[in-house]
This record gives sequence, structure tokens and C-alpha cells, in this order.
Amino acid sequence: MTALFFTTIINANQQEKKYSLRGVYGMATSNDLGEIVFGKFNPDQKDLKVYSVDGGYLLWNDLFDLPMDIYAKGGLSYYDENDHPNAYGADLYIKAFWNFDFWKNRVRFGFGEGISYTTRLLWTEENDAYNPDDSTNPDPTSKFLNYLDISLDFDLGKLVRSKTFEDLYLGVMIKHRSGVFGLFDGVHGGSNYNSFYIEKNF
Repeated sequence: MTALFFTTIINANQQEKKYSLRGVYGMATSNDLGEIVFGKFNPDQKDLKVYSVDGGYLLWNDLFDLPMDIYAKGGLSYYDENDHPNAYGADLYIKAFWNFDFWKNRVRFGFGEGISYTTRLLWTEENDAYNPDDSTNPDPTSKFLNYLDISLDFDLGKLVRSKTFEDLYLGVMIKHRSGVFGLFDGVHGGSNYNSFYIEKNF
């Protein structure tokens, strides 16, 4: 009977952490993904922004006995295109988190990949497709592209030693859309948004 009670408690705790909810604020950058990874963060001159909300469901915890969690995630975005028509977007992706635990703290590196759709062509992607050698014949663009979500965050509750804020993560991320060198509708360009977020697991 006691074993059944503790099993029920453990299962309940696991269920409480099955879900995630994240709010994101991002700014478009003129740098490509490789440049961002190596520390270049030049903002786009048009002051383009994105606001998004993502939800996730935990598929695997400690996959293969490694400190890695796998989530299925989906999100909705609003692209503030400044003096251009604004756009809405939707993303579906699978994301892996590699957990680093030290000194009773937790830091996560996350990498997600999936698909992304926007209701209009984003200005930064149209600008990326501009061909200076032939301005009348720009490179292909598409509303439907590959999606990458690369992030780094930390558990606020563990950092400040507060149970109330545990499983509340603050982080930075790259929100990336691209054609993967032409695999999506012949698109070779894309867009990048350097972003900040807050995410809660529950």
C-alpha cells in the first residue's frame, strides 16, 4: 500500500512537468545563422520584431539515460514588420534540451527543428532574396520554410534558491527560418531573430 502511494506521488509529479509554455520577444538581425553563432548580433535597420507563444509536451525524459529531454512543440507568432504589412506565423517542431546541473543550478542548451509558415512573406526574407546582380529577378522566397530554434537558458528558481520559481527558465534564443540551401521551394535565404524568453514547465 505504501509503495502504491509513493508510486502515485511520483507519477503525479512527472505529469506536472509534462508541459511547457513560453513567451518570446525577438528582434530581426541582418546577420546569418553562422555569424550569430560566432557572436555577431547586428540588428536589422528596419527595426523588425517578433512576439510569439509556444507550448510543449515532454516526449522523453533523460533519453538513453542521458541528461537530455525531448519535447514536441508548437507556437504562434506575430511579426511586427514596422512600415511593411505585418504577418502571423505558426511553427511545429521537435526540440531537445541538454541539461547541465552544477552547484544545485540548472542550465539548458536547446536545439529544435521543424517547419514554419507565415501568412505573408517577411520583409527580412524578401530583402535576403534580393539579387544585386539582377534586381528584376530576386532569389526564390516562400511562406513555408524549415524552422530552427536554438536556445540557452537557466532555471531561475534554482539560481535564487526559491521553490516558487523552480522550473521557470529565462533564456536567449535564435529563431531561424530558411530554405535549407534550396530544399524548401528552392529558397536559399531566410531570416533570423535574436530573442529573449521566459518559459515555465508544469
